[in-house]
Amino acid sequence: MSPPLPDHMLRQLGRTEGDADTLHVLVRDQDTRRLLLLRALLDAAEAAPATVCPPQALDRLHQDWALLETADRADRAAVRTVLFHPLAGPWAQCCLRGLTGAASGSGLPADLDHLSALAAAAAIRSRVAFGARLTARDGLLSLPTLGALRTPPGAVDIEFSDGEMTVCRPAGGPSLTVHAHRDGTTSSSDARWLPVHALPAVLPGVGPVPLDDLDPYRTDGSGPERHGLSAATHVDDHERKAWTESWSGVEPLLRIGGEHRLTEAAVLLRCVIPLGKPPGSGPTGEGAAHCSGTRREAFGAVLSSKPATPAYFASTLVHELQHTKLAALGALVPLHHEDATPRHFAPWRFDPRPFDGLLQGAYSHLALADYWQRFALGAQRVTHCDLAWAEHARCREQVGAVLPVLAGSAALTREGRVLVNEMITLYHRLDDCPPPTGHLARAEAYVATAKVIWQQRNGSRRQ
Repeated sequence: MSPPLPDHMLRQLGRTEGDADTLHVLVRDQDTRRLLLLRALLDAAEAAPATVCPPQALDRLHQDWALLETADRADRAAVRTVLFHPLAGPWAQCCLRGLTGAASGSGLPADLDHLSALAAAAAIRSRVAFGARLTARDGLLSLPTLGALRTPPGAVDIEFSDGEMTVCRPAGGPSLTVHAHRDGTTSSSDARWLPVHALPAVLPGVGPVPLDDLDPYRTDGSGPERHGLSAATHVDDHERKAWTESWSGVEPLLRIGGEHRLTEAAVLLRCVIPLGKPPGSGPTGEGAAHCSGTRREAFGAVLSSKPATPAYFASTLVHELQHTKLAALGALVPLHHEDATPRHFAPWRFDPRPFDGLLQGAYSHLALADYWQRFALGAQRVTHCDLAWAEHARCREQVGAVLPVLAGSAALTREGRVLVNEMITLYHRLDDCPPPTGHLARAEAYVATAKVIWQQRNGSRRQ
């Protein structure tokens, strides 16, 4: 039997690269896992006791599932745009935990209701006529990938046919009409309807990137504050313009980092989730505080506060899409058998990291070191060049501090060993164009200081 990922693809990924064929292997595996997760959700609902999933809730799930199947027969690609939307992953995980008793709390009914919204969005995208009663919560009725209606909590009736959706409250009040266009966008003259804003496509031939500030599962259950992230936020028209302006400079800057950086964004990035500014951050500018992250259960989503400049936007994508790649690779082939005990020093964190976290961080920082070096070599302005060399030197020195731990692990699998060996190859290749001496000295001092602080905080833990 052939391996799930040929060695030449594995070596590409070890160098933090990956052509379109390689990345599509990861995407297909993640999409298959999403479909299996959705099937597991339905099976768990059918197996759950009536006290967990009452008969009326199960009947509703079956109705929603039937609508999904009808829409799938009409336009499979349109339906999968909804089912493979990154934030359908956290939602399905929430439902599964509630149905199997792995999570406590009273949120399961609302979670199960969300399948109706997913099914409705899929039917609208596939142009299937239907009528349904949905439930608004927290002041919004969200239709994933399409938009949301500002409305008080409670039941909302929708009817869809011939490209138009009519929305009204059962108790009465003014209805509104939303136009669903064939390109997947929506519009309405009624200010209560909030369409999902989209950033332009990274490359011709791929779709635009939703800037999703409407989906109720943007950070649900992820505890972003535990990872140094701010909360998900809604963006107004002024902020959307700022996001779009920053995004407009990303494509040429990614290209400086190599064609593989554009390929990553084109193949892997499915949506951006806007976060608020980190607590205590100063005014916007090149030195403004920034936070970003990914979620394993939300494949293709990058969570980010608004980057101060296009250069930082591009580097955020480089950084976070490495986490996306490596997490997907680890799901496809085991890379190591280390335990999850947090014990390792990582110069980018003050807390001990488990081995997998160390690998993830080293991988993403290695890609950043490579990106910023290419940026420095291609920069036209001295200030940009100086900034890029500083970022490169810091990231490279951070990676060099932990590579011996990764390489020395006896728990790496064969695939993990190939990956780490290729990481080492790229790390040494960076020596071909070293940073200016001053930047190197400052980077060395930065990492040495980080290690002293880590030792003071964590005592005699393994380094």
